[in-house]
Parts: sequence; structure tokens; C-alpha cells
Amino acid sequence: GGERERELKMLYLIGLGLGDHKDITVRGLEAVKSADRVLLEHYTSILGVDHEQLEEFYGKKVILADRDIVESQADAEILDPAKNEVVAFLVVGDPFGATTHSDLVVRARDRGIKVEVIHNASIMNAIGCCGLQLYRFGETISQVFWTDEWRPDSYYDKIKSNRQAELHTLCLLDIKVKEQSVENLLRGRKIFEPPRYMTIAQACQQLLEIEENRKEGAYTPETICVGLARIGQPTQQVQYGTMAELAEADFGAPLHSLVITGKMHFLEEDFLHGLCGSVTGSSAGKKD
Repeated sequence: GGERERELKMLYLIGLGLGDHKDITVRGLEAVKSADRVLLEHYTSILGVDHEQLEEFYGKKVILADRDIVESQADAEILDPAKNEVVAFLVVGDPFGATTHSDLVVRARDRGIKVEVIHNASIMNAIGCCGLQLYRFGETISQVFWTDEWRPDSYYDKIKSNRQAELHTLCLLDIKVKEQSVENLLRGRKIFEPPRYMTIAQACQQLLEIEENRKEGAYTPETICVGLARIGQPTQQVQYGTMAELAEADFGAPLHSLVITGKMHFLEEDFLHGLCGSVTGSSAGKKD
């Protein structure tokens, strides 16, 4: 109880939740205010506001930390400073949403740095907003953008085993931030491509193509799926339909997620129909 003594050197990992700058917890905000150095992890997810708005809200400079900073320069940018001052590392959603962040905690503890984690909502639990029961989800998959040379489909097997066990599958869709073209990479030019975010339609088109190639019946064009866009934001959109229908649907601005349903309990079907609109018509789940 009471005011805790202010730490002079440590590392906070702070979840920002899913909406905008106001979804941080009270404890998270207090930690940010106490920090000497604030970094925002900027490649596994995005928030509904830009980083200038965050700076204004915190009254602090916020350093955008891309994959390179977190995975290659963590010592110089995050861990070494935390030996002498308070460092706050901000993560959209929950800090443990990406394995990279678990690694950061382990490395900090190995160096004797005090670490405190402040949790928040993530897509892993907010997905319950579509009416499907969280207990009935199997392994989560990550779907990546295909290139001409690289068309991975290893996640097909995970969907198949989830569906055989009658479990739902949450598909997290690819985000490309600060990616370089092959030419710029080879020439050592620090020129980055514009950010790209996989849409629900793109994800479904890929999945249908994989099933066409593999023909193992993990799912069909008629399998019921749920498209979720901008969860936790005022423009949140949640609609269900067949995979073929969602492959044609436009869910608007990022971020998008997809659920491939397993066997639905009759209550789940009721909730799904009650909480989400159908992509072909009714609009119960769409907020204006």
C-alpha cells in the first residue's frame, strides 16, 4: 500500500492495450511518467494513434523502437540505460504478446536489472468479443505476406490439427514496417518501403489457395470464419461469413485479425450471431 519508493534505475515493460493512448493502465501511466527514457515497440502491432499524440499525452519524448533496435541493439538502447536510469519499454497490447519481449526480460534479469511488467488487454483475450469462447481456441498462427519466391504454408498443419480437435484458430496477420526492397538492402541504402498490413481478404485468399494445393480438407470455402478489424477502437468491426465470403470483404483500415471456427457450441453460435453482423447483410456487430 501507499506510495512506493521511486526506483532510480530499472526496466518497465508496459502494455498499452488495444485502443488509443488512453488505454494504458493507471499504474502503467505512472511508470511512464517516472521514466527517464521511453521507447515504443513499433513492429509487432500498431496503436490507433500516432506517436506524436503519445508524446503529447505523456509529456515525454518517445523513441520508436523497430525490430533492429529491439533484436540487435537491445543492449545499447534498452538494457545498458536501465542500469543507470528508469527505462520504459511500451508494447501495444500486452508485453508478452511477442516472444521477443520475453527474451528482453530474461536478458535484463541476467544482467541484474530490476524488471517490472505491467499487463494490459491483447488480441489474445479481446478476441472473445466475437462471442466464441476463449477456452475453445487452439494454437494461434501467424500468417505472412507471400512473395514470388517464398510462399510458406506451414501454419496449414496447425489449423488442421485445431480443426480436428474441434477448436477455433486465431490468425494474426502480417505487418511489414520498415521493410527494405531487395535492391535497397543489397546496395546498403537505408530506404524503407511504406508499411503494409495484411487484410482479412488477403489472408482468406491465401488460405483458400493453400487448401487447393494441399487438398487435405483442413477447411473449405464454406468454413465459417470471423473477421475482426481495429479491435478496441471506436471503429471496431466484427463480422462473420464463410471463408469465401470474407475473401471478398473489405474491413477497412488495419489492424485485421481472422478466426477460423472449429466446432461451435450452440451458445457460441447464438453469441456469434448476436455480437457480430454477417458480412453479407445484417450489421449487429458493426459500430457506426
